[in-house]
Amino acid sequence: MACALRSRSLCLSLLALAAITFAPAGTVAQDRVLTGHTDLVRSVAFSPDGRWLASGSWDGAVKLWEVATGAEVRTFAGSRGRLDSVAFSPDGRWLASASSDNTVTLWEVATGTEVRTLAGHSGSVLSVVFSSDGRWLASGSDDRSVKLWEVATGSQVRTFAGQDGWVSSVAFSPDGRLLASGSLDNTIKLWETATGKEVRTLTGHTQYVHSVAFSPDGRWLASGSDDGSAKVWEVATGSQELTFDEHSYGVNSVAVSADGRWLASGSTDMTVKLRDVPAGSELRTFTGHSEAVSSVALSPDGHWLASGSFDNTVRIWDLSVTAKPEAEPAPKQ
Repeated sequence: MACALRSRSLCLSLLALAAITFAPAGTVAQDRVLTGHTDLVRSVAFSPDGRWLASGSWDGAVKLWEVATGAEVRTFAGSRGRLDSVAFSPDGRWLASASSDNTVTLWEVATGTEVRTLAGHSGSVLSVVFSSDGRWLASGSDDRSVKLWEVATGSQVRTFAGQDGWVSSVAFSPDGRLLASGSLDNTIKLWETATGKEVRTLTGHTQYVHSVAFSPDGRWLASGSDDGSAKVWEVATGSQELTFDEHSYGVNSVAVSADGRWLASGSTDMTVKLRDVPAGSELRTFTGHSEAVSSVALSPDGHWLASGSFDNTVRIWDLSVTAKPEAEPAPKQ
């Protein structure tokens, strides 16, 4: 198998996963439509065990769904603004939601109880993410800052300042040492979590950066932008390794599979695309949403792909379902 990445070390690490695959490229993925939100869905996230899917909407509700059946389990009530991001803690016990009322809310997943509100931003909170050890939570806001919070106490630890536009997305590296932020200033910044020091700025997008996501080994970072592209960057050097530009409009969300081989993206063109990163190729396109796709997520086991949309719905595709081959026509007599 050929590798499209310029970095030889990245290629070797990814090609080692070549035997681990989703269903073949000819697969017809069966989708399930989840309805219940009354305004656009801005964020979807799988629980660590893949059993649940959370969705956050501009209707102010967080909903929990059972992935296997698509049934709504509960609605987390009490949010005081539009919700732009949801994230599970690594142990699946907590769920965080980011709100236009400038706060982050922590919820207990098992009961739907509001546990704590984190206040400190001076603008809408657009993105939230937990560190892999569950100790920290990071939030990005349209006040152009990233904040780090201690989950156990809700105390604000530090503020990362330096973006010249809204911070639309934040992501921790798997080891927690780095924090990435994507901004409407068209750049991505990498920060040292422990000190708040800026490590480097990644430039290459020509319009707003809406989403960032680390690979599971932390060696590369994916980004999605309003310029219609999804890019892959080498974290150690900041070099741009790949650009996927098959979408006809902006890329609002990117997600990386748990094995680091696949990259999903959701776009304003109403589609979701799945790509093979080491091959640098598109595997398939998912259609069905009637408005922009705002968020995508891949389940931990690689079985499911979820998307949230401005059409107020969530869709879940079963990536393991393969289409039956069409029968060959009978030979002419």
